Formats: sequence, C-alpha cells, structure tokens
Amino acid sequence: MVSRVRVWLNRTYAENVFFMDQLRRNPGDRAVEIHATHGDPDSPVLAAADTAELEPVNLSPGGYVEYALDQCARRGIDVFVPRLHQSAIVAHRAEFEAAGTALLAPPPEAVAVFHDKVIAYEAVRSIGVPVPPWYRVRSEDELVAAVEELEAGGHKACFKPASGAGGVGFRVITRTPFSLMHLNGFPSPYVPLDLVLEALRQGEEPVDWLVMPRLEQPEVSVDCLTGPDSRVRMAVGRTKNGRRRGFTLHEQWLDPARRIAEGFGLHYLSNIQFRMFGDQPVLMDVNTRPAGGLHQLSQCGVNAPWAAVQLALGEDPGEMVPPFLGQDYTVVSGPRPLRPVSLPQQRAESAEPLPAVPAPAAAEQTGSVGAAAQALPL
Repeated sequence: MVSRVRVWLNRTYAENVFFMDQLRRNPGDRAVEIHATHGDPDSPVLAAADTAELEPVNLSPGGYVEYALDQCARRGIDVFVPRLHQSAIVAHRAEFEAAGTALLAPPPEAVAVFHDKVIAYEAVRSIGVPVPPWYRVRSEDELVAAVEELEAGGHKACFKPASGAGGVGFRVITRTPFSLMHLNGFPSPYVPLDLVLEALRQGEEPVDWLVMPRLEQPEVSVDCLTGPDSRVRMAVGRTKNGRRRGFTLHEQWLDPARRIAEGFGLHYLSNIQFRMFGDQPVLMDVNTRPAGGLHQLSQCGVNAPWAAVQLALGEDPGEMVPPFLGQDYTVVSGPRPLRPVSLPQQRAESAEPLPAVPAPAAAEQTGSVGAAAQALPL
C-alpha cells in the first residue's frame, strides 16, 4: 500500500488554494494531506487545508526556521513548500532532511541570486539572456538622472523595489502635475515625478529602487519544473496581453527560461517572467517559488504541483510536455470558504491549532480566480 504524502505550505498567496486542489487530484489518486500555516486567520488556504495553525508573530528568520523544524517534526511533514522566509529555510536544508522533510525550493545559492533584482539582472546577462537597461537608485539625484536618461531615449520610466515580489511598490513616473485627473476612477500606478522627489526629501529611511523603462506587452510567465539535477522537466509559458490570457510553447520565451532555470539551479518550481523591450523579449523578473497562477496550467492537462512533489520525494515524473494548449481565457474572482470564526489576534501569538474543519472538495479549475484573490494579505 502506498503511504500518504504530507505537504506543508507556510504563509502563501490566497490563490494557492488551487495548488492544494491539484495536489489532491494527482493522477495516481495518492492520498495527500495538506498542512497550512498563516498569519491571517481568514486566509482561504487555512480553510482549504486538512490541518492548519496560525503562525506566531514577530519571529526573526532564525526563529522562524526553528518554528518550521518543529512543525515538520510534530506534523510528520514529507514535503515543505516554503514561501515566507524561503532564504533562511533553504540554508538549513540538511536539518530538514534529517527530520525527514524534503524542501520544495531551490538551493540557497539560487535563492540569493534572485533575491536582489540588480544582482539577478547582472547574473542573467552574463549567460546571454537579454535584460532591459536599469539603474539602481538610492537618492533624489540618482532618480532624476535615471529618469532623464530613460526619457531622452524615448522611454517611460518606472521603478520598483530592488528586492520584492508580486509587483508590490511598482510605479510608473509621469511628468503630469497632480490634479483631479489622478483622483478620477480607480487608483493608478502612475505617479508624478515631483511628488516622488518630495517623498524622497521627506523620507526618514533610504530607498533601494530599480529604475527601468516601462516594458511592453505581451507579458509571458514561464513556469518551469526543474529537478535537483538541474534538468528542466517542464517549461510552459502563460501569456498576458491586457485582459486576454493564453499559453505558449514558443522557444523565444522557453529557451531563455530554461537557460536561467538550468544555469542557476532553480530546482523544483520557478516562474520566469518576460516582457518586450522594443522588438526583443527581455527578462522582467524571476520567482524562486511557485507562481500564484501556476494552477492555470491545468487547462493544458498539466498537474505541475504534483509533479514537483514527486521530484521532491525522489520520484521522477519524466519530461512533461502539455498534451494540448488550453484556449485563451480571462481571469475573474470567485468565492472560497473560510474557517467558521476569525480568531482574536492573541491566538496568533501562541500559534495554537485552529479548530478542525473538513477539507473542502477540490474545486473546478477553469482559471476563475483573479488578481483580487492573489492580492489578499499574506
């Protein structure tokens, strides 16, 4: 009899409820039990799990590693998919292995390269993958110089944190003075340069921004599955052009993604994003974790989360080529259940187990969850 597999997802995106659904719907009908932890008692991942706990608050990275090791030992975790404090956790891989837990995450060297976008761009450019021009900015004068140089080349300047994920902190710089136009409709990523400069003058802490040209669509996110031997088993591109989404196997996107995944040892699941700079695809970002939209590959007949768990368990799923490409689609939000009662914050400090609720039946995955779900608090 094949034993069950116990998988833990720590504080992660709300959209990963679909990641959990796919683990349960694995092709071999293997029994999977999912443990989830989060700092928000109303995160839908807690309700989607078989067992769940609130995470303790204000732990240092080192303290979180100790907490994670205890979770793995107490819960009998076979595979741990870390998002929060990934860097600290992968540095202790041997200790997790000694506890009987495989980490579904790249080695520390790979995580370190892509934690800082400037280091990442320099490293990726060194292996021949095109990157956009960029400027590291920490002061008002550096920002002005970078913006003026980009604008002189006919580009719109944008900035984002040198370290960060999920588009947090991304803004496009405009020379248009602040007016009622900026207050009409929904909030916009456009921000007047004079307001940014004033914020820098008034700021009490230095910034660390990457300033670069606004890249054009289409945006293509290539989901890669790479074994611990650094050989890519799967590479599928998800395209985004306005509201329209789709899939691609075109080598102009897949070839540079494979070169990055294999060249830097991005083991297990990674997501490598490209956009257009002129008529050339260039790297936009690299995520050393499963993408929030990974579940959308189910429309191509691919169960990437389960294949990654197999690799972590030492069971090679082999080459994974989608049997078909799903039709173009759009993304809309949909409801997911929550735990019956939100617990007071003091429960988070003790990290006591949440009340048990039955795991929800796996939901149909038709790409029907959107940015609103992914943007829920972590």
